[in-house]
Amino acid sequence: MKHNIQITLILIGMFLLTQLIGLAVVHAYTPQIQQVEINGTIQNITKNPIPYNLDTPETKPQESLISIIVAFAIAIAFVFLLIKFKAKTFIRLWFFFVVTLVLGITLNALLFQFSVPYASLIALAIALPLAIYKIFKRNLIVHNATELLIYPGIAVVFIPLLNIWTIVILLILISLYDAWAVWHSGFMQKMANFQINELKIFGGFFVPYLSKGQRAKIKAARQKASKKDKKIKVNLAILGGGDVVFPIITAGVVLRSIGLLPALIVIATATLSLGLLFLYSQKGKFYPAMPFITAGLLTGIIIAYSI
Repeated sequence: MKHNIQITLILIGMFLLTQLIGLAVVHAYTPQIQQVEINGTIQNITKNPIPYNLDTPETKPQESLISIIVAFAIAIAFVFLLIKFKAKTFIRLWFFFVVTLVLGITLNALLFQFSVPYASLIALAIALPLAIYKIFKRNLIVHNATELLIYPGIAVVFIPLLNIWTIVILLILISLYDAWAVWHSGFMQKMANFQINELKIFGGFFVPYLSKGQRAKIKAARQKASKKDKKIKVNLAILGGGDVVFPIITAGVVLRSIGLLPALIVIATATLSLGLLFLYSQKGKFYPAMPFITAGLLTGIIIAYSI
């Protein structure tokens, strides 16, 4: 096991909780059919009630898939260039803008369920200080707490663009990329190290902890009362944002295509796959999570269609 049982359970628990929050947010933004007059005739159109002018256009899932893949490739290239030139200020501001926006989307889903007036503005007013504290103040509790709300807000924008077949294709492509980026190019490790060490922020769950040996070193140092500061490296348990958001997108697509129970099955099998990855992974080694999570997601989809 790569991490101790307590840390492993914390990561799995945060993953599962985020998936369930994601389903609630997806349900809150269920598309609505509205009647509008076009060229003198009344027609039904589908509206996705996502705030901040992020209502997704009606396109064929195949076209949306191609657009998502192209956008993803451009985003990776853009991030690579930013890391290469160490554009720290720009990346922090980019993180800040995205975090504020998607936190607002998630919080708005809760507020308008209770018919709160000006829900979208109030959601942004709450999201803004949380984003400031997360990006510029860097508090561990705030970081992980906001991560629970960030990925549902991202997922709900992409879910209307996909169906079952296109999400399956997207999962396979993302898994192949994740395996290449971790095992071949090392890009994922470089990106994570740059975020943690240079930017002091991280897109994903982040749990530092001490092993028994490290605790013993600290205890010994205190007993010696040495005046010299001794640096002791801590272990980091991390789970990347992509490993969290793609399962939410998948569960959301299943929710809208088949129903709640199938979506819960998909979440359960994805969580189980992540748990098995943590169980059989080894200390000091890096693993791409998406191939394993995708195996769980596809298994859940097959089970969902079988019942």
